[in-house]
Amino acid sequence: MKKLLSILLVFSCILACCTAFAELPEQSACTLDRVVILSRHNIRSPLSGSGSMLGDITPHEWFQWTSNPSELSLRGAVLETLMGQYFRLWLEQEGLFPENYQPEEGAVRFYANAKQRTIATARYFSAGLLPVSAVPIETHVTYDTMDPVFEPSLNFVTEEYMQDAITQIAEKGGEAGLDGILSNLNDAISLLMDTADIEQSEAYQAEKYGDLKAGETVLTLETGKEPKMTGPIKNATSVADAMILQYYEEPDKQKAAFGHDLTDEDWRLIHSIVDTYSDMLFCSPLVSVNVAHPLLEEIRAELSAEGRKFSFLCGHDANVASVLAALNYGDYLLPETVEQHTPIGVKLVFERWVTAENEAYYKISLVYQSTAQLRSMEQLTLENPPVIYPLHFEGMDAEGRIAEADLFKLLDGAISAYDALVEQYTAEEPMDDAA
Repeated sequence: MKKLLSILLVFSCILACCTAFAELPEQSACTLDRVVILSRHNIRSPLSGSGSMLGDITPHEWFQWTSNPSELSLRGAVLETLMGQYFRLWLEQEGLFPENYQPEEGAVRFYANAKQRTIATARYFSAGLLPVSAVPIETHVTYDTMDPVFEPSLNFVTEEYMQDAITQIAEKGGEAGLDGILSNLNDAISLLMDTADIEQSEAYQAEKYGDLKAGETVLTLETGKEPKMTGPIKNATSVADAMILQYYEEPDKQKAAFGHDLTDEDWRLIHSIVDTYSDMLFCSPLVSVNVAHPLLEEIRAELSAEGRKFSFLCGHDANVASVLAALNYGDYLLPETVEQHTPIGVKLVFERWVTAENEAYYKISLVYQSTAQLRSMEQLTLENPPVIYPLHFEGMDAEGRIAEADLFKLLDGAISAYDALVEQYTAEEPMDDAA
């Protein structure tokens, strides 16, 4: 019962703030006034290198990565520069930036998690966006550590909260719970194993990493740490992630699949393992408002920062996924990409438009390079843009616009949902009345 009340509390905090929506004016002469972006980093090398599971789970040799483990690759750097150049063209066309813009103090902000791949992504995007202005990349913690704003860690955990959250996650697998989630991935994991010829590896035959299609999935939730998972889904995710990165980097499609012929749908199926892993750890109602809380506050502040024209916050896929989940954004599958939830380099874009009567509204979208654009490193222009996927939140009109006040209510609802959870799970149980 308490779990159900918790879910209802989370949703009520978000939805109660958006029950009455502002009437938007007819779209006439409007001016782009501000853009705030939450970005995932671009293509990186796998998170682990030689000597790890990836090194011996397959008999094949992996692509020769152009960067150290977890760092932005050379291709990722080029692709992010191309994306920055596209945004430059768009912002110049809309009049937010003049040509060869050199921002006045405070007008532009680049803030990244202190990891190499996020700092470098912000740096290369800024080079494409502002080629004659060396803007600083802001970080708040020691290099190569996780900034609490971007780390999708749990800001509070109690024993009862942990039990309710894990139960809520397990419900995604139906009556079988966590085992049901693994069972639902059977086709995807079988395809992954066949593609990487995993069963032919000595490590797999020696059961060094267990059976990827069987075994116990264990979730761990601790205050101040990211949600963690051990078991077959976690291991399969590590391999699937590397396979997708190799597909982006290796020009020869067959070589990218270790000699196998895979369709786009096959690649999507392989990546569904990663999507499931991310969804389990970061996107359930009880978890998303917890891990996304600092970043939601940061986004909310940037949307109203005085004098700001453009903000670029650079983090990870878990950041984009948990923010959307905390805002109660529904199920979606993105087109033209094998990563259908949070593609590599994806940008969650908030556009603030102002009418002649000084009424403000927002358009919100996910912007990303298609799989074809990633693999071919296509130049992006206004005639050949990245994929722009409009997001439709409750309160938007038929043209995909939401009044600024309603957007702020939506964000404030997600932020206050966290406070409500803390209060609920840390409050002392009331004593029974005396007989």
